[in-house]
Amino acid sequence: MQILKIVVTGAYAAGKSQFIRTISDIEPVSTDYTVTLEEERALKRETTVALDFGTIAINDRLSLYLFGTPGQERFDFMWEHLATGALGYIVVVDSCRPAHFVETQRLMERFAAITDVPFVVAANKQDDETALPPAYIRRRLGVPPETPVLPCVATDRASVKQVLLALLQLIAAQVQD
Repeated sequence: MQILKIVVTGAYAAGKSQFIRTISDIEPVSTDYTVTLEEERALKRETTVALDFGTIAINDRLSLYLFGTPGQERFDFMWEHLATGALGYIVVVDSCRPAHFVETQRLMERFAAITDVPFVVAANKQDDETALPPAYIRRRLGVPPETPVLPCVATDRASVKQVLLALLQLIAAQVQD
């Protein structure tokens, strides 16, 4: 069986763990611990400190292994470890929290320095009426035109699947070149 490694990354509370939970064929492995910082507790009670892990069987011969990164910069030492051997990555962005876009930009710059594999941006929480549109998020983050910025709802399997398929198409195009 061939295994393709995909990394799911993004800023704190962007929806990375939920993205993996929604699509994984197995109960995801997670390293969630209680949030200790008061300002972070306003967004959620637990946070990933090492990784999330899930799998998707594409067919009898191919599986995706999804590795979710911690979002806080204090755990950034994990980013390089998790990116090693990945064929592509997904940057999950909370479309309702533009104040965190600077954090996402720093993360994207760091990943660009770690690896040159294809990536897509998942503009999460598009089901929320306060969500900013993907085109706006593209401009604010400075995402290059050749990189897809896709609407996403991390709790919706079909939405998560579309983001993964877009990344797999980029990976396949790179392999053919």
